[in-house]
Amino acid sequence: MKNMKKMTAFVLSAVMAAGMTVSVSAAVESKEDLPGKTIGVQLGTTGDLEASEYEKDGAIVERYSKGSEAIQALKAGQIDCVIIDSQPAQKFVENNDDLKILEEPFVDEQYAICLAKDNEDLLKEMNEALKELKEDGTVDSIMDNYIGDDAGKTPYESPEDVDRSKGELVMATNAEFEPYEYHEGEDIVGIDADIALAICDKLGYELKIEDMEFDAILPAVQSGKADFGLAGMTVTEDRQASVNFTDTYANASQVIIVKK
Repeated sequence: MKNMKKMTAFVLSAVMAAGMTVSVSAAVESKEDLPGKTIGVQLGTTGDLEASEYEKDGAIVERYSKGSEAIQALKAGQIDCVIIDSQPAQKFVENNDDLKILEEPFVDEQYAICLAKDNEDLLKEMNEALKELKEDGTVDSIMDNYIGDDAGKTPYESPEDVDRSKGELVMATNAEFEPYEYHEGEDIVGIDADIALAICDKLGYELKIEDMEFDAILPAVQSGKADFGLAGMTVTEDRQASVNFTDTYANASQVIIVKK
């Protein structure tokens, strides 16, 4: 009986040791390690689209309504990594000491504003406003207020004499994407909210922001429920087939978050 107990203990120890070895060797250290792994993404995002390419190589893609839900799944050991945009990723890592971002970007991307295909006049107006806001430094100032050493020092403020006589524009967004859009009390704030306000100030519109699931933004814009979508949205061929995009206003990248 004692020999049986010793044998059982030995087998259990061997299994545990083997499990520990597999865990270490199976860690995601670069995008080359993604085949066969379980990847967490936010539903409908560029990370979702890009990660889906690895499903044919045996990867499992777990899709979440919010990026924060994917992060919690990673911390709980339910998935191997999370693929998400670089700026929100930095915020998640700052708030979770047990996580890190891999040095190699997963993919580079560009953000723009989406509008319905038949809304050519507003597209032209927005591009003209964006051009002016880039040239006068407003876009850079808004970015600096949320990212980098000067964060919080250059908040955007509407001109006192702004004319809003042209009516209201409805912006569709997903306020789960700090620093681009997120909740601060009852308000939706962030880079995209400020850029939208600056554009509306230029064009003479009131701004109304509607919060919704990310994958509901394109349908809202297509149906006319929203005038435009602004949500850290990457310009892709698939999206260009259903909506128009303005000129880009930000360059970013998708990154991979793993446990330390």
